[in-house]
Amino acid sequence: MKALVYHKPKDVRVETIPDPIIRDSRDAIIRVTSTAICGSDLHIYNGLIPDKNSFVVGHEFMGIVEEVGTDVKNLKIGDRVVVPFPISCGQCYFCQQAHLPTQCENSNPEFYGPEGDILKGKGGALFGYTSLYGGYDGGQAEYARVPYADFGPRIVPDELTDEQVLFLTDIFPTGYTAIDWAELQGGETVVVFGCGPVGIMAQKSAWLKGAERVIGVDIQPYRLEMARKSAGSETINAAEEDVAEVVRSMTHGRGADVCVDAVGMEADRSLLDKALGTLGAQAGTAEVLENCFNAVRRGGTVTVVGVYASNYNQFPFGKFFDKSLKLRAGQAPVQVYIDELMKLVQEKKVTLDDIISHRLPLSEAVHGYEIFNEKKDNCVKVVLQP
Repeated sequence: MKALVYHKPKDVRVETIPDPIIRDSRDAIIRVTSTAICGSDLHIYNGLIPDKNSFVVGHEFMGIVEEVGTDVKNLKIGDRVVVPFPISCGQCYFCQQAHLPTQCENSNPEFYGPEGDILKGKGGALFGYTSLYGGYDGGQAEYARVPYADFGPRIVPDELTDEQVLFLTDIFPTGYTAIDWAELQGGETVVVFGCGPVGIMAQKSAWLKGAERVIGVDIQPYRLEMARKSAGSETINAAEEDVAEVVRSMTHGRGADVCVDAVGMEADRSLLDKALGTLGAQAGTAEVLENCFNAVRRGGTVTVVGVYASNYNQFPFGKFFDKSLKLRAGQAPVQVYIDELMKLVQEKKVTLDDIISHRLPLSEAVHGYEIFNEKKDNCVKVVLQP
């Protein structure tokens, strides 16, 4: 089959590799019909989450069931399914009692542990996300093996197209998680840092959860325009204005009720900041998180769904303490939300596919990575067709 294979930072190639096979009785083989490039894929592409091994990239994919293991009773050959990005067993403490499938105790046996450190004690496995997260091949390919297929994949209603539901794999549940964690009561001002795909999904989710005012922050004019068009948000260009001061001027001097960090460690930064990060062995920067702490009101909530992969020496704990803030962060527990979110799409209460800026064949995946990473051609979201 054809697949996009990671070799080293900035080196991904469409290659012919062996088709995946059933390895466990709970496996399924999916013929991929649609897949997408995620901002999290760029962390691998740019070397912030390195791996010495080659693997198939991609954790946003869906397709047709081609084969199932003997213990998979919920799926049959020919079913069209969407696949959550976390690989979770559905049976351990974190999958069942804690409702945190991203922390699955069984899917990442080599690197799983309680520490949560940079190189040891990681959480559960993710598709196409390096050896640290299980070493599973991803879905930017013609076929994919799906472990624990009796727990993760969801059958797609016939009336919904691939593009209407593809983002249930990751970016919509991730944006929704950021807002759900904030426990909106209605009438809040929500500021979302980042108007990429996850940030826009968080803005859409804020409206769904009863926000009175939704503000998107970015430094790219074309992304700000997409936020206004797709999510109906107000916007602030952080390259031109002091975000915290603008937000306070819009909220009686207090600040936002909720701030969402949908950027993570790959925020734009100065050469000095990059040098200091290198000296401190820090991957990227925590600048956006500090901006959230600045812009949120006292007693407010900050949620973080942008990816961070290392510790940060300048974490603003004093500000966090002084302002009595609430903080919640992590990977989205997609399996917890996906059925609810599928229903929202089915009832036309939310539109997901209006952020797609580029549709490319899998053979042009390298080009897709380049324009997405370099913010060329007004690229917001790339969907690949195997």
